[in-house]
Amino acid sequence: MRLSGMNFKVNMGDIMLHVDTATLTISDNSAVSQTSGVPDGNVDGDVAANGELSLNASQFKLISQAAKSAGSWRGLKTFDMLFYAKTSQDEMKVEAFGCRIKLSDILDIDKKGGQASLFKIPFDVTSPDFVHIDGVPYLRPDEIEDIKQ
Repeated sequence: MRLSGMNFKVNMGDIMLHVDTATLTISDNSAVSQTSGVPDGNVDGDVAANGELSLNASQFKLISQAAKSAGSWRGLKTFDMLFYAKTSQDEMKVEAFGCRIKLSDILDIDKKGGQASLFKIPFDVTSPDFVHIDGVPYLRPDEIEDIKQ
């Protein structure tokens, strides 16, 4: 059996979540270097990563309880995100470090009903550990060796 979205487990710090959708996007602004308009290698650029979780009310409540314990939504400490899936044929593990959430679409009311209300929670990756894919860091060790956390 191959991996599908149904196989993924998502952990936000110590909280295991059942998400409707989840994204994680890496922006890498590395570029081609040129001499006289001709490609002659490449240069490193800045990197960033962010994502979004979409969850139902019962799952949102788990995060809301953590925010209440922290004293406010913005008072939540950063956390590591783990996206993990395994089937008989495939396995994938993606980790995003030092994530900080921001609330987005917290209400989307449709009086017609027929669908569970979903809450969208965007997050940014803030740690130099950045993102690891199947245990392999995206960034080279020399890129983060002098950065203190």
